[in-house]
Amino acid sequence: MSLEQFLELFRNNLLDIGIDPAPYGTHSFRRGGCQYLHVERRWHLRRICEWGGWSTEFTNMTIVKYLISSNDDPAEPREHFFNPNQQPTIKCRQCGQCCSSA
Repeated sequence: MSLEQFLELFRNNLLDIGIDPAPYGTHSFRRGGCQYLHVERRWHLRRICEWGGWSTEFTNMTIVKYLISSNDDPAEPREHFFNPNQQPTIKCRQCGQCCSSA
């Protein structure tokens, strides 16, 4: 499958779920894959770098650009970091608010 074919199918999938595909490209797919492998699959940074073709020297932290998402909430209070009773939050794609997942 060519890059152009993949991009067309990817954007069609976004349309199918009601998301405007204009701001998304193959780079978005790669970034999402990187975040998925780190957060969900718990891959180590070195393995993600090898998968993505990035340097494992860690002198250039390109990997950080892929792991930090616009959905991250840097304003979360530090005391919440290890609070075992804190409910997970999900940022709504529609309104941008963070709500506890029930």
